[in-house]
Amino acid sequence: MKIGELAKRTGLSASAIRFYESKGLLKSVGRQSNGYRDYPLDAAVILSIIVNAQQTGFTLDEIKAILPAQSDGWRHDELIATLNRKLQDIEAMELRLAQNKAHLRSLIALIESKPADMACADNAARVIDSVDLQPPRKGKQVP
Repeated sequence: MKIGELAKRTGLSASAIRFYESKGLLKSVGRQSNGYRDYPLDAAVILSIIVNAQQTGFTLDEIKAILPAQSDGWRHDELIATLNRKLQDIEAMELRLAQNKAHLRSLIALIESKPADMACADNAARVIDSVDLQPPRKGKQVP
């Protein structure tokens, strides 16, 4: 199929398809006598996998490492290991996000608990004094 048809099937632009091809994610394809690229039917499936993998946080290099040379050549153990690592990355990110969210909520509560008779500048000083602004020590993780 030509690149225009592949673009319609996948919802990607022709330039995005050429980009993935240039990065080695989509196999280079032969050209017809008129110079048009001739993509196999499984190109749409591979592009769908690439887009979905990117949306779940995989880098192009990570995707390239797990994509098989042939659509039926998936390396099961390597694929499962890679997916499990990405899952662990996402879980660690969720933990950091939850910690950041809790920190922001406590900061908002601290700012909003300003006594009615306190000036804003004095409240700012109170908040700054209450917040640990020391740089993290080696070995201590930043939430």
